[in-house]
Amino acid sequence: MKQIFVFLILSFLIPANLIQAQVKREFRGAWIQCVNGQFIGMSTQEMQKTLAYQLDELQKDGCNAIFFQVRPECDALYESRIEPWSRFLTGRQGVAPSPYWDPLAWMIEQCHKRNMELHAWINPYRAKTKFTRELAGNHIAKTNPELVFQYDGLLLLNPAYRKNRDHICRVVLDIVTRYDVDGLHIDDYFYPYPAAGQQIPDADDFRRYSNGIADIRDWRRYNVDLFMEQLSKTIRNAKPWVKFGVSPFGIYRNKKSDPKNGSDTNGLQNYDDLYADVLKWVNNGWVDYCVPQIYWQIGHKAADYATLIRWWDKHCGNRPLFIGEDVERTVKFADPANPNAHQLDAKMRLHREMKHANGHVLWYAKAAVDNVGNYGTLLRTKYWKKPALMPEMKFISKNAPKKVKSLKSVWTSDGYMLFWTAPKSKDWSTEATKYVVYAFKKGSKIDTSSAANIVAVTSNTFVKLNYIHGKENYTFVVTPLNRIHNEGKAAKKKVKL
Repeated sequence: MKQIFVFLILSFLIPANLIQAQVKREFRGAWIQCVNGQFIGMSTQEMQKTLAYQLDELQKDGCNAIFFQVRPECDALYESRIEPWSRFLTGRQGVAPSPYWDPLAWMIEQCHKRNMELHAWINPYRAKTKFTRELAGNHIAKTNPELVFQYDGLLLLNPAYRKNRDHICRVVLDIVTRYDVDGLHIDDYFYPYPAAGQQIPDADDFRRYSNGIADIRDWRRYNVDLFMEQLSKTIRNAKPWVKFGVSPFGIYRNKKSDPKNGSDTNGLQNYDDLYADVLKWVNNGWVDYCVPQIYWQIGHKAADYATLIRWWDKHCGNRPLFIGEDVERTVKFADPANPNAHQLDAKMRLHREMKHANGHVLWYAKAAVDNVGNYGTLLRTKYWKKPALMPEMKFISKNAPKKVKSLKSVWTSDGYMLFWTAPKSKDWSTEATKYVVYAFKKGSKIDTSSAANIVAVTSNTFVKLNYIHGKENYTFVVTPLNRIHNEGKAAKKKVKL
C-alpha cells in the first residue's frame, strides 16, 4: 500500500465560510500542442520529463482534462499502422522515437494517474503544414496524391471525397479502439482559412459531385457535414463513452451576414469562410461538446469577448459548452472596469452569468504552466481551488453505478484509512471508475451538491483520513462515478478524527 498510496490533504477541516463557493461540475481543460515544435529535438526522457512537469502543474492549477495533439498533419504521435510517425516528435516524419515509446499511451496513463481525462486531439484534413519539407513514403499525400490539394503552402485532404472521410474515420477508429482515451477532439481546421488571392481548387469536383446543390458554398458545408456525422457515428459505435468534441473559430457568423442570428462582430466566420456549420452539428447531436475559441479580450473592437460568450451561450446550449481561453491575451489586457487588474477575474464573472457555459479550455497549456500574469496561481488558489467533476452528459447515458459496498474506517500501518468496495456492474455505464469523497462536520447538513464538501476525487477505493485527536465527529460520504461522471447513490460512514 505504501507504494500506491497518495496522501490527500483534506480541506474539510477549513471552516466552510472560508472556502470560496465553486461549482461542483465544470470542465477545466488545457491544450498541449506539438505543432509549435516544442518537442522537436528532445530525447524520450526529456519529453517525458517536460510533459510530466506540465501535467503536475496543471493538476495543481485544478485542470481535469488534457487535449493532447496526436495527429497534426496526417501523421502520428502514437504507434500507428496507418500513418507515419510525426516529425513534431522525432524531427523527421516516418522515424520512430528512440528510445522507443508511445506518447499517447504514456499520456493516457499519466493523465489518469492524476485524475485527468485525456482527449486525443487530431487535425482531420490537414496533410502538410507550411514548414514541413519532407513526407514519409507511407504518407497519404505520397501514396494517394489525388486525394489532396494545395492551398497557401498547405496540403489538405479534399473534403469532397468520400475516400478521405473514410480514411479519417479509420484513423479515429484505430485510436479509439486501441487506446483508453476519454475523448476525441478536433479543432477549427476544416476548409482552409482564406488566403488573399487564392482560390480553393475544387471547381471541377463541384461540377462532378455537386449532388444537386446549386451553390458551391453550400456544397462545401454539405461535405463537412457528411464527415462530422460519419465521425460521430464511428466513435459512438466503437465506444459510447468516448466524448466527441469540436473547437471552432470564435465567430459563427457576423450580423452583417446573418442579421437574425449573427453576433455583433466583424471577423472571419465559421459558416461563410471555413464552411463549418457548427450549430447544425450541435443541434443534431453529432458532437458531445463545443469549445469555441474566444481568444480575444473584453473590449476588442471586431470580436469582443463579452459579446461572443453571450452569443455562444444563447445559441449553443443543446450540448455542453466550454470556452476556449487565451491565457496570454487575458493577462495582457486590463479589465475595463478595473485598469489596475488584468481580465481573468472579469472573464470569470462573465462565466458565472452564463446559463450554458460550464467550462474552460486553456490556450495553451504551457502559458498556464509558466504562470504568465499569475494565471496559474489564481486558478489554484481561487477559481479552481476545489476539485470539480465533469459536466453531465446524460444524452450519452443516464445510467450510474450502484452504491459502494463495505464502507469502513480502519487503522493500518499507513494510518487511519477509509476503505470501500466497488459495486457490481452490468456494463460500462454502471461500472465505477472513480469515487467522490465528501466530509461533513457534526451538525452540518449532508449536501453532496456543493463542491465545498468534496475532499477527494480518486480512482482508488480508499483515502487516508486526517486523524488529529479522535474528538471531532464527521460523516464521510462516498459516491461512485462511471466513465462519463454520472454519480451513483451515497454511502455514509461516521468517523471521529
